[in-house]
Amino acid sequence: MTGNVPRHVAIIMDGNGRWANSKRKPRLAGHRAGVKSVRASVETATQRGVEYLTLFAFSSENWSRPEEEVSSLMDLFVEALRREVDELHRNNVRLNFIGLLDELSSGLREKIRQSEETTANNTGLRLTVAIAYGGRWDIVEASKAVARRVLDGSLQVDEIGDAEFASGLQLSTIPDPDLLIRTGGEQRISNYLLWNLAYAELWFTDVLWPEFDEKVFDEALSFFAAKQRRFGHTGDQVEAVEC
Repeated sequence: MTGNVPRHVAIIMDGNGRWANSKRKPRLAGHRAGVKSVRASVETATQRGVEYLTLFAFSSENWSRPEEEVSSLMDLFVEALRREVDELHRNNVRLNFIGLLDELSSGLREKIRQSEETTANNTGLRLTVAIAYGGRWDIVEASKAVARRVLDGSLQVDEIGDAEFASGLQLSTIPDPDLLIRTGGEQRISNYLLWNLAYAELWFTDVLWPEFDEKVFDEALSFFAAKQRRFGHTGDQVEAVEC
């Protein structure tokens, strides 16, 4: 792998259930196997110099899955936090969560609070986990925040721009993703970070999430390194700035 490394990588972790089905195992076995890929992704991101890693763990639409699967997933989140947070802390990783956290159980919310508090002063990789998250919901909530500022007089309508709007988004305190990775073969963003992904490079792979490892991550980073990011400018303009 050569070239530039993205500051911020976002990942849609897809394929746990299909991986389990292919092994004739229950779907929860796929989700458990996926935790290992999360660990590998954090390690690779840290080693390659990625500053921000945002993982789509559970969407707002996933609540419609079978109740037993959702319940097992919530239990797995609690278990994973209990097991992984100390290791993340030792490796200077700062952990944050975004999404409709109020919809989670009180036990899971407490584990999330503890994990964020434990790692709050760490200065290494910023790991964000999106849970009960939806991109449209995120934009609606940001719109409400802007509307409240207009109503209270702290912001005029003509002053609303990208920065004012983005300040109300879930990822308002970190840069937008440079690279989106989606595993599992689907080629869509599935209501994930709709505003923030406006200029991200998109990389899709047929590899199922439990099989996502350092080698596959490096393939995505190599794809990114080969891209010329123009942000609406011409290639010549970008090259002139780089020179």
